[in-house]
Amino acid sequence: MSSTESPDTGSAAALPVPPAGPGPQAGPAETVRTVTLPRLTLTVRAPAGTPSGQDGDGEYGDAGSRRPRERALYVHGLGGSSRNWSALMPLLADRVDGEALDLPGFGASPPPEDGNHSVSAQARAVIRYLDASGHGPVHLIGNSLGGAASTRVAAVRPDLVRTLTLISPALPELRPQLAAVPTALLAVPGVARLFSRLTHDWTPERRTREVLALCYGDPAQVTPEGFDSAVDEFARRLELPYFWEVMERSARGLVNAYTLGGQHNLWRQAERVLAPTLLVYGGRDRLVSHRMARRAAAAFRGSRLLTLPEAGHVAMMEYPEAVARAFRELLDGATTEPTEITVDAGRS
Repeated sequence: MSSTESPDTGSAAALPVPPAGPGPQAGPAETVRTVTLPRLTLTVRAPAGTPSGQDGDGEYGDAGSRRPRERALYVHGLGGSSRNWSALMPLLADRVDGEALDLPGFGASPPPEDGNHSVSAQARAVIRYLDASGHGPVHLIGNSLGGAASTRVAAVRPDLVRTLTLISPALPELRPQLAAVPTALLAVPGVARLFSRLTHDWTPERRTREVLALCYGDPAQVTPEGFDSAVDEFARRLELPYFWEVMERSARGLVNAYTLGGQHNLWRQAERVLAPTLLVYGGRDRLVSHRMARRAAAAFRGSRLLTLPEAGHVAMMEYPEAVARAFRELLDGATTEPTEITVDAGRS
């Protein structure tokens, strides 16, 4: 584990979740498609060349020879989108055919018809997509809220999960980070709309700077192009008539998940996960404390733990190369014993 102390979290967050995060728009490097299921529509992003929507194992290798390929599914966090994975997916494309979902109400996916934004509902959306696509078992990779939903999926449908990778998973904390309190406040009825009114005059640029300061260990790592992309996406999302309602209901769903007991408790479900698990925590994460890393490593049997002292809440966007290396080691099964790695700052 890292001995790096968390930065001061005493300042109030302007918006307690990332809108989508820096990442390329769909272009030559990515494809985006819409999947329609009964009462649910999902947007799916994949690197160009990924055989999305194909059934069976009829993919091609680099030399054009037919060979089976394993699948990966990426699940973003509260307020994020499939674009959060645009830096990581290409780094793993030689090993897995990856797809990233826009969860219901986020990215380009419309809200679910039943209005249910609980963690269990997000997990069901993932399960429904995997069942419909026939792609399971997959390497399931989740961040924050997506990590909580992915934990549920792995616990209740082990047949769908080959390995589990959790990046700053939103698992219950007895003493949440101070900077995470505004996220919990969004769950209170009316607070999201109040925040919308109070920040009505804020520019998308200001909102984006506040978000990046909250979610990144070092916001200076964001390129000008990445910042402009995030601003454009934030401006688009703010125009959606359901933006604040989805934020409120999703935050409430996450808070409710923290209070569940019995077999539905997220920590209890973590103990039920059978898939080999990689845990990734950032030493500068202001939303999920890196102090939870050891508890998570104990809960997920035989798990591997990667600690990135300089990373914040979105390590797959800040240090994609380090996360990719750890994922490859998970696939390779380098050891049979749980491992713990601390990676120094830098993008090596």
